[in-house]
Amino acid sequence: MQSPAHNRIRVTITTMNAPHTHERLALTQSQGWRASLSLRVEARDARSVLTHNLHNGPLRVQKALYPEGAGVCQILVLHPPAGIAGGDQLRIDLDVCSGAHAQVTTPGAGKWYRSLGATATQRIQLNVAEGAALEWLPQEVIVFDRAIADTETVVTLAPGAKAIGWDLVCLGRTASGESFKQGSYRQRFRLQRPDGSPIWRESMHLQGSDAAMSSKLGLADHTVFGTLWLAGIKPDAALLEALRGLSISQGTCGVSALPDVTAVRLVSNSSEAARQYFEAVWALARQHVLQRDAVPPRIWRT
Repeated sequence: MQSPAHNRIRVTITTMNAPHTHERLALTQSQGWRASLSLRVEARDARSVLTHNLHNGPLRVQKALYPEGAGVCQILVLHPPAGIAGGDQLRIDLDVCSGAHAQVTTPGAGKWYRSLGATATQRIQLNVAEGAALEWLPQEVIVFDRAIADTETVVTLAPGAKAIGWDLVCLGRTASGESFKQGSYRQRFRLQRPDGSPIWRESMHLQGSDAAMSSKLGLADHTVFGTLWLAGIKPDAALLEALRGLSISQGTCGVSALPDVTAVRLVSNSSEAARQYFEAVWALARQHVLQRDAVPPRIWRT
């Protein structure tokens, strides 16, 4: 394990000072950083407790938080380098055990940096046991021009488990006048049962400036897109009506009732409008799915 890449990781975590973008680019193109995070949340005496927290490289959890009391374990996943560069490989594994409730978010927007040719990868495995609850609520990710990104999320949902999750993607640094003209962004999502049989799955692969970005059947020239999903309960007519009564301030949104999943989608040119809309959907749906009032994580406002 004492490779040159490992040594770089250790120094970065100690200093907690993320290199500038061009420095990250130079550091990671040859080998890339390897980082993994393995977590387990268990129910103990009406508490949801983070009992396993193993990290390698620049992925970690500072501590478990309990802003709603002992029943919900809030976890902030930190990535000190602030972005993922070409050649980096990240992996996150989370087990939410029977009766436990885990809420996972991030302290700020994630970033996929430009690459000189190497692919950056992220693999996320979320396992939700019978009677457990998961909220997977990372903040938005920004895909830089010329990034080469490959991300995959697999959620395994046991009978009686419930989950709410989202992803929100911003193509290019539009505030700086940058658009996603070159590069590649591949995203795969799979919601499955413990035996591996699929409940819902989808994938997309965007190339910079390809037709799907401008097509009315694709992003229709929008630079922000996202999906929020509710799983573990059958689509409910009252909830669907309430969700469809919400609107996004800038962009287009829609709600789909699948056999075992409710999916909410959006396209926009404003990450702020997109986040506000998803937060409103989450706040409305949380009471219905998890029987808990919405308590937004404080980190979302800092």
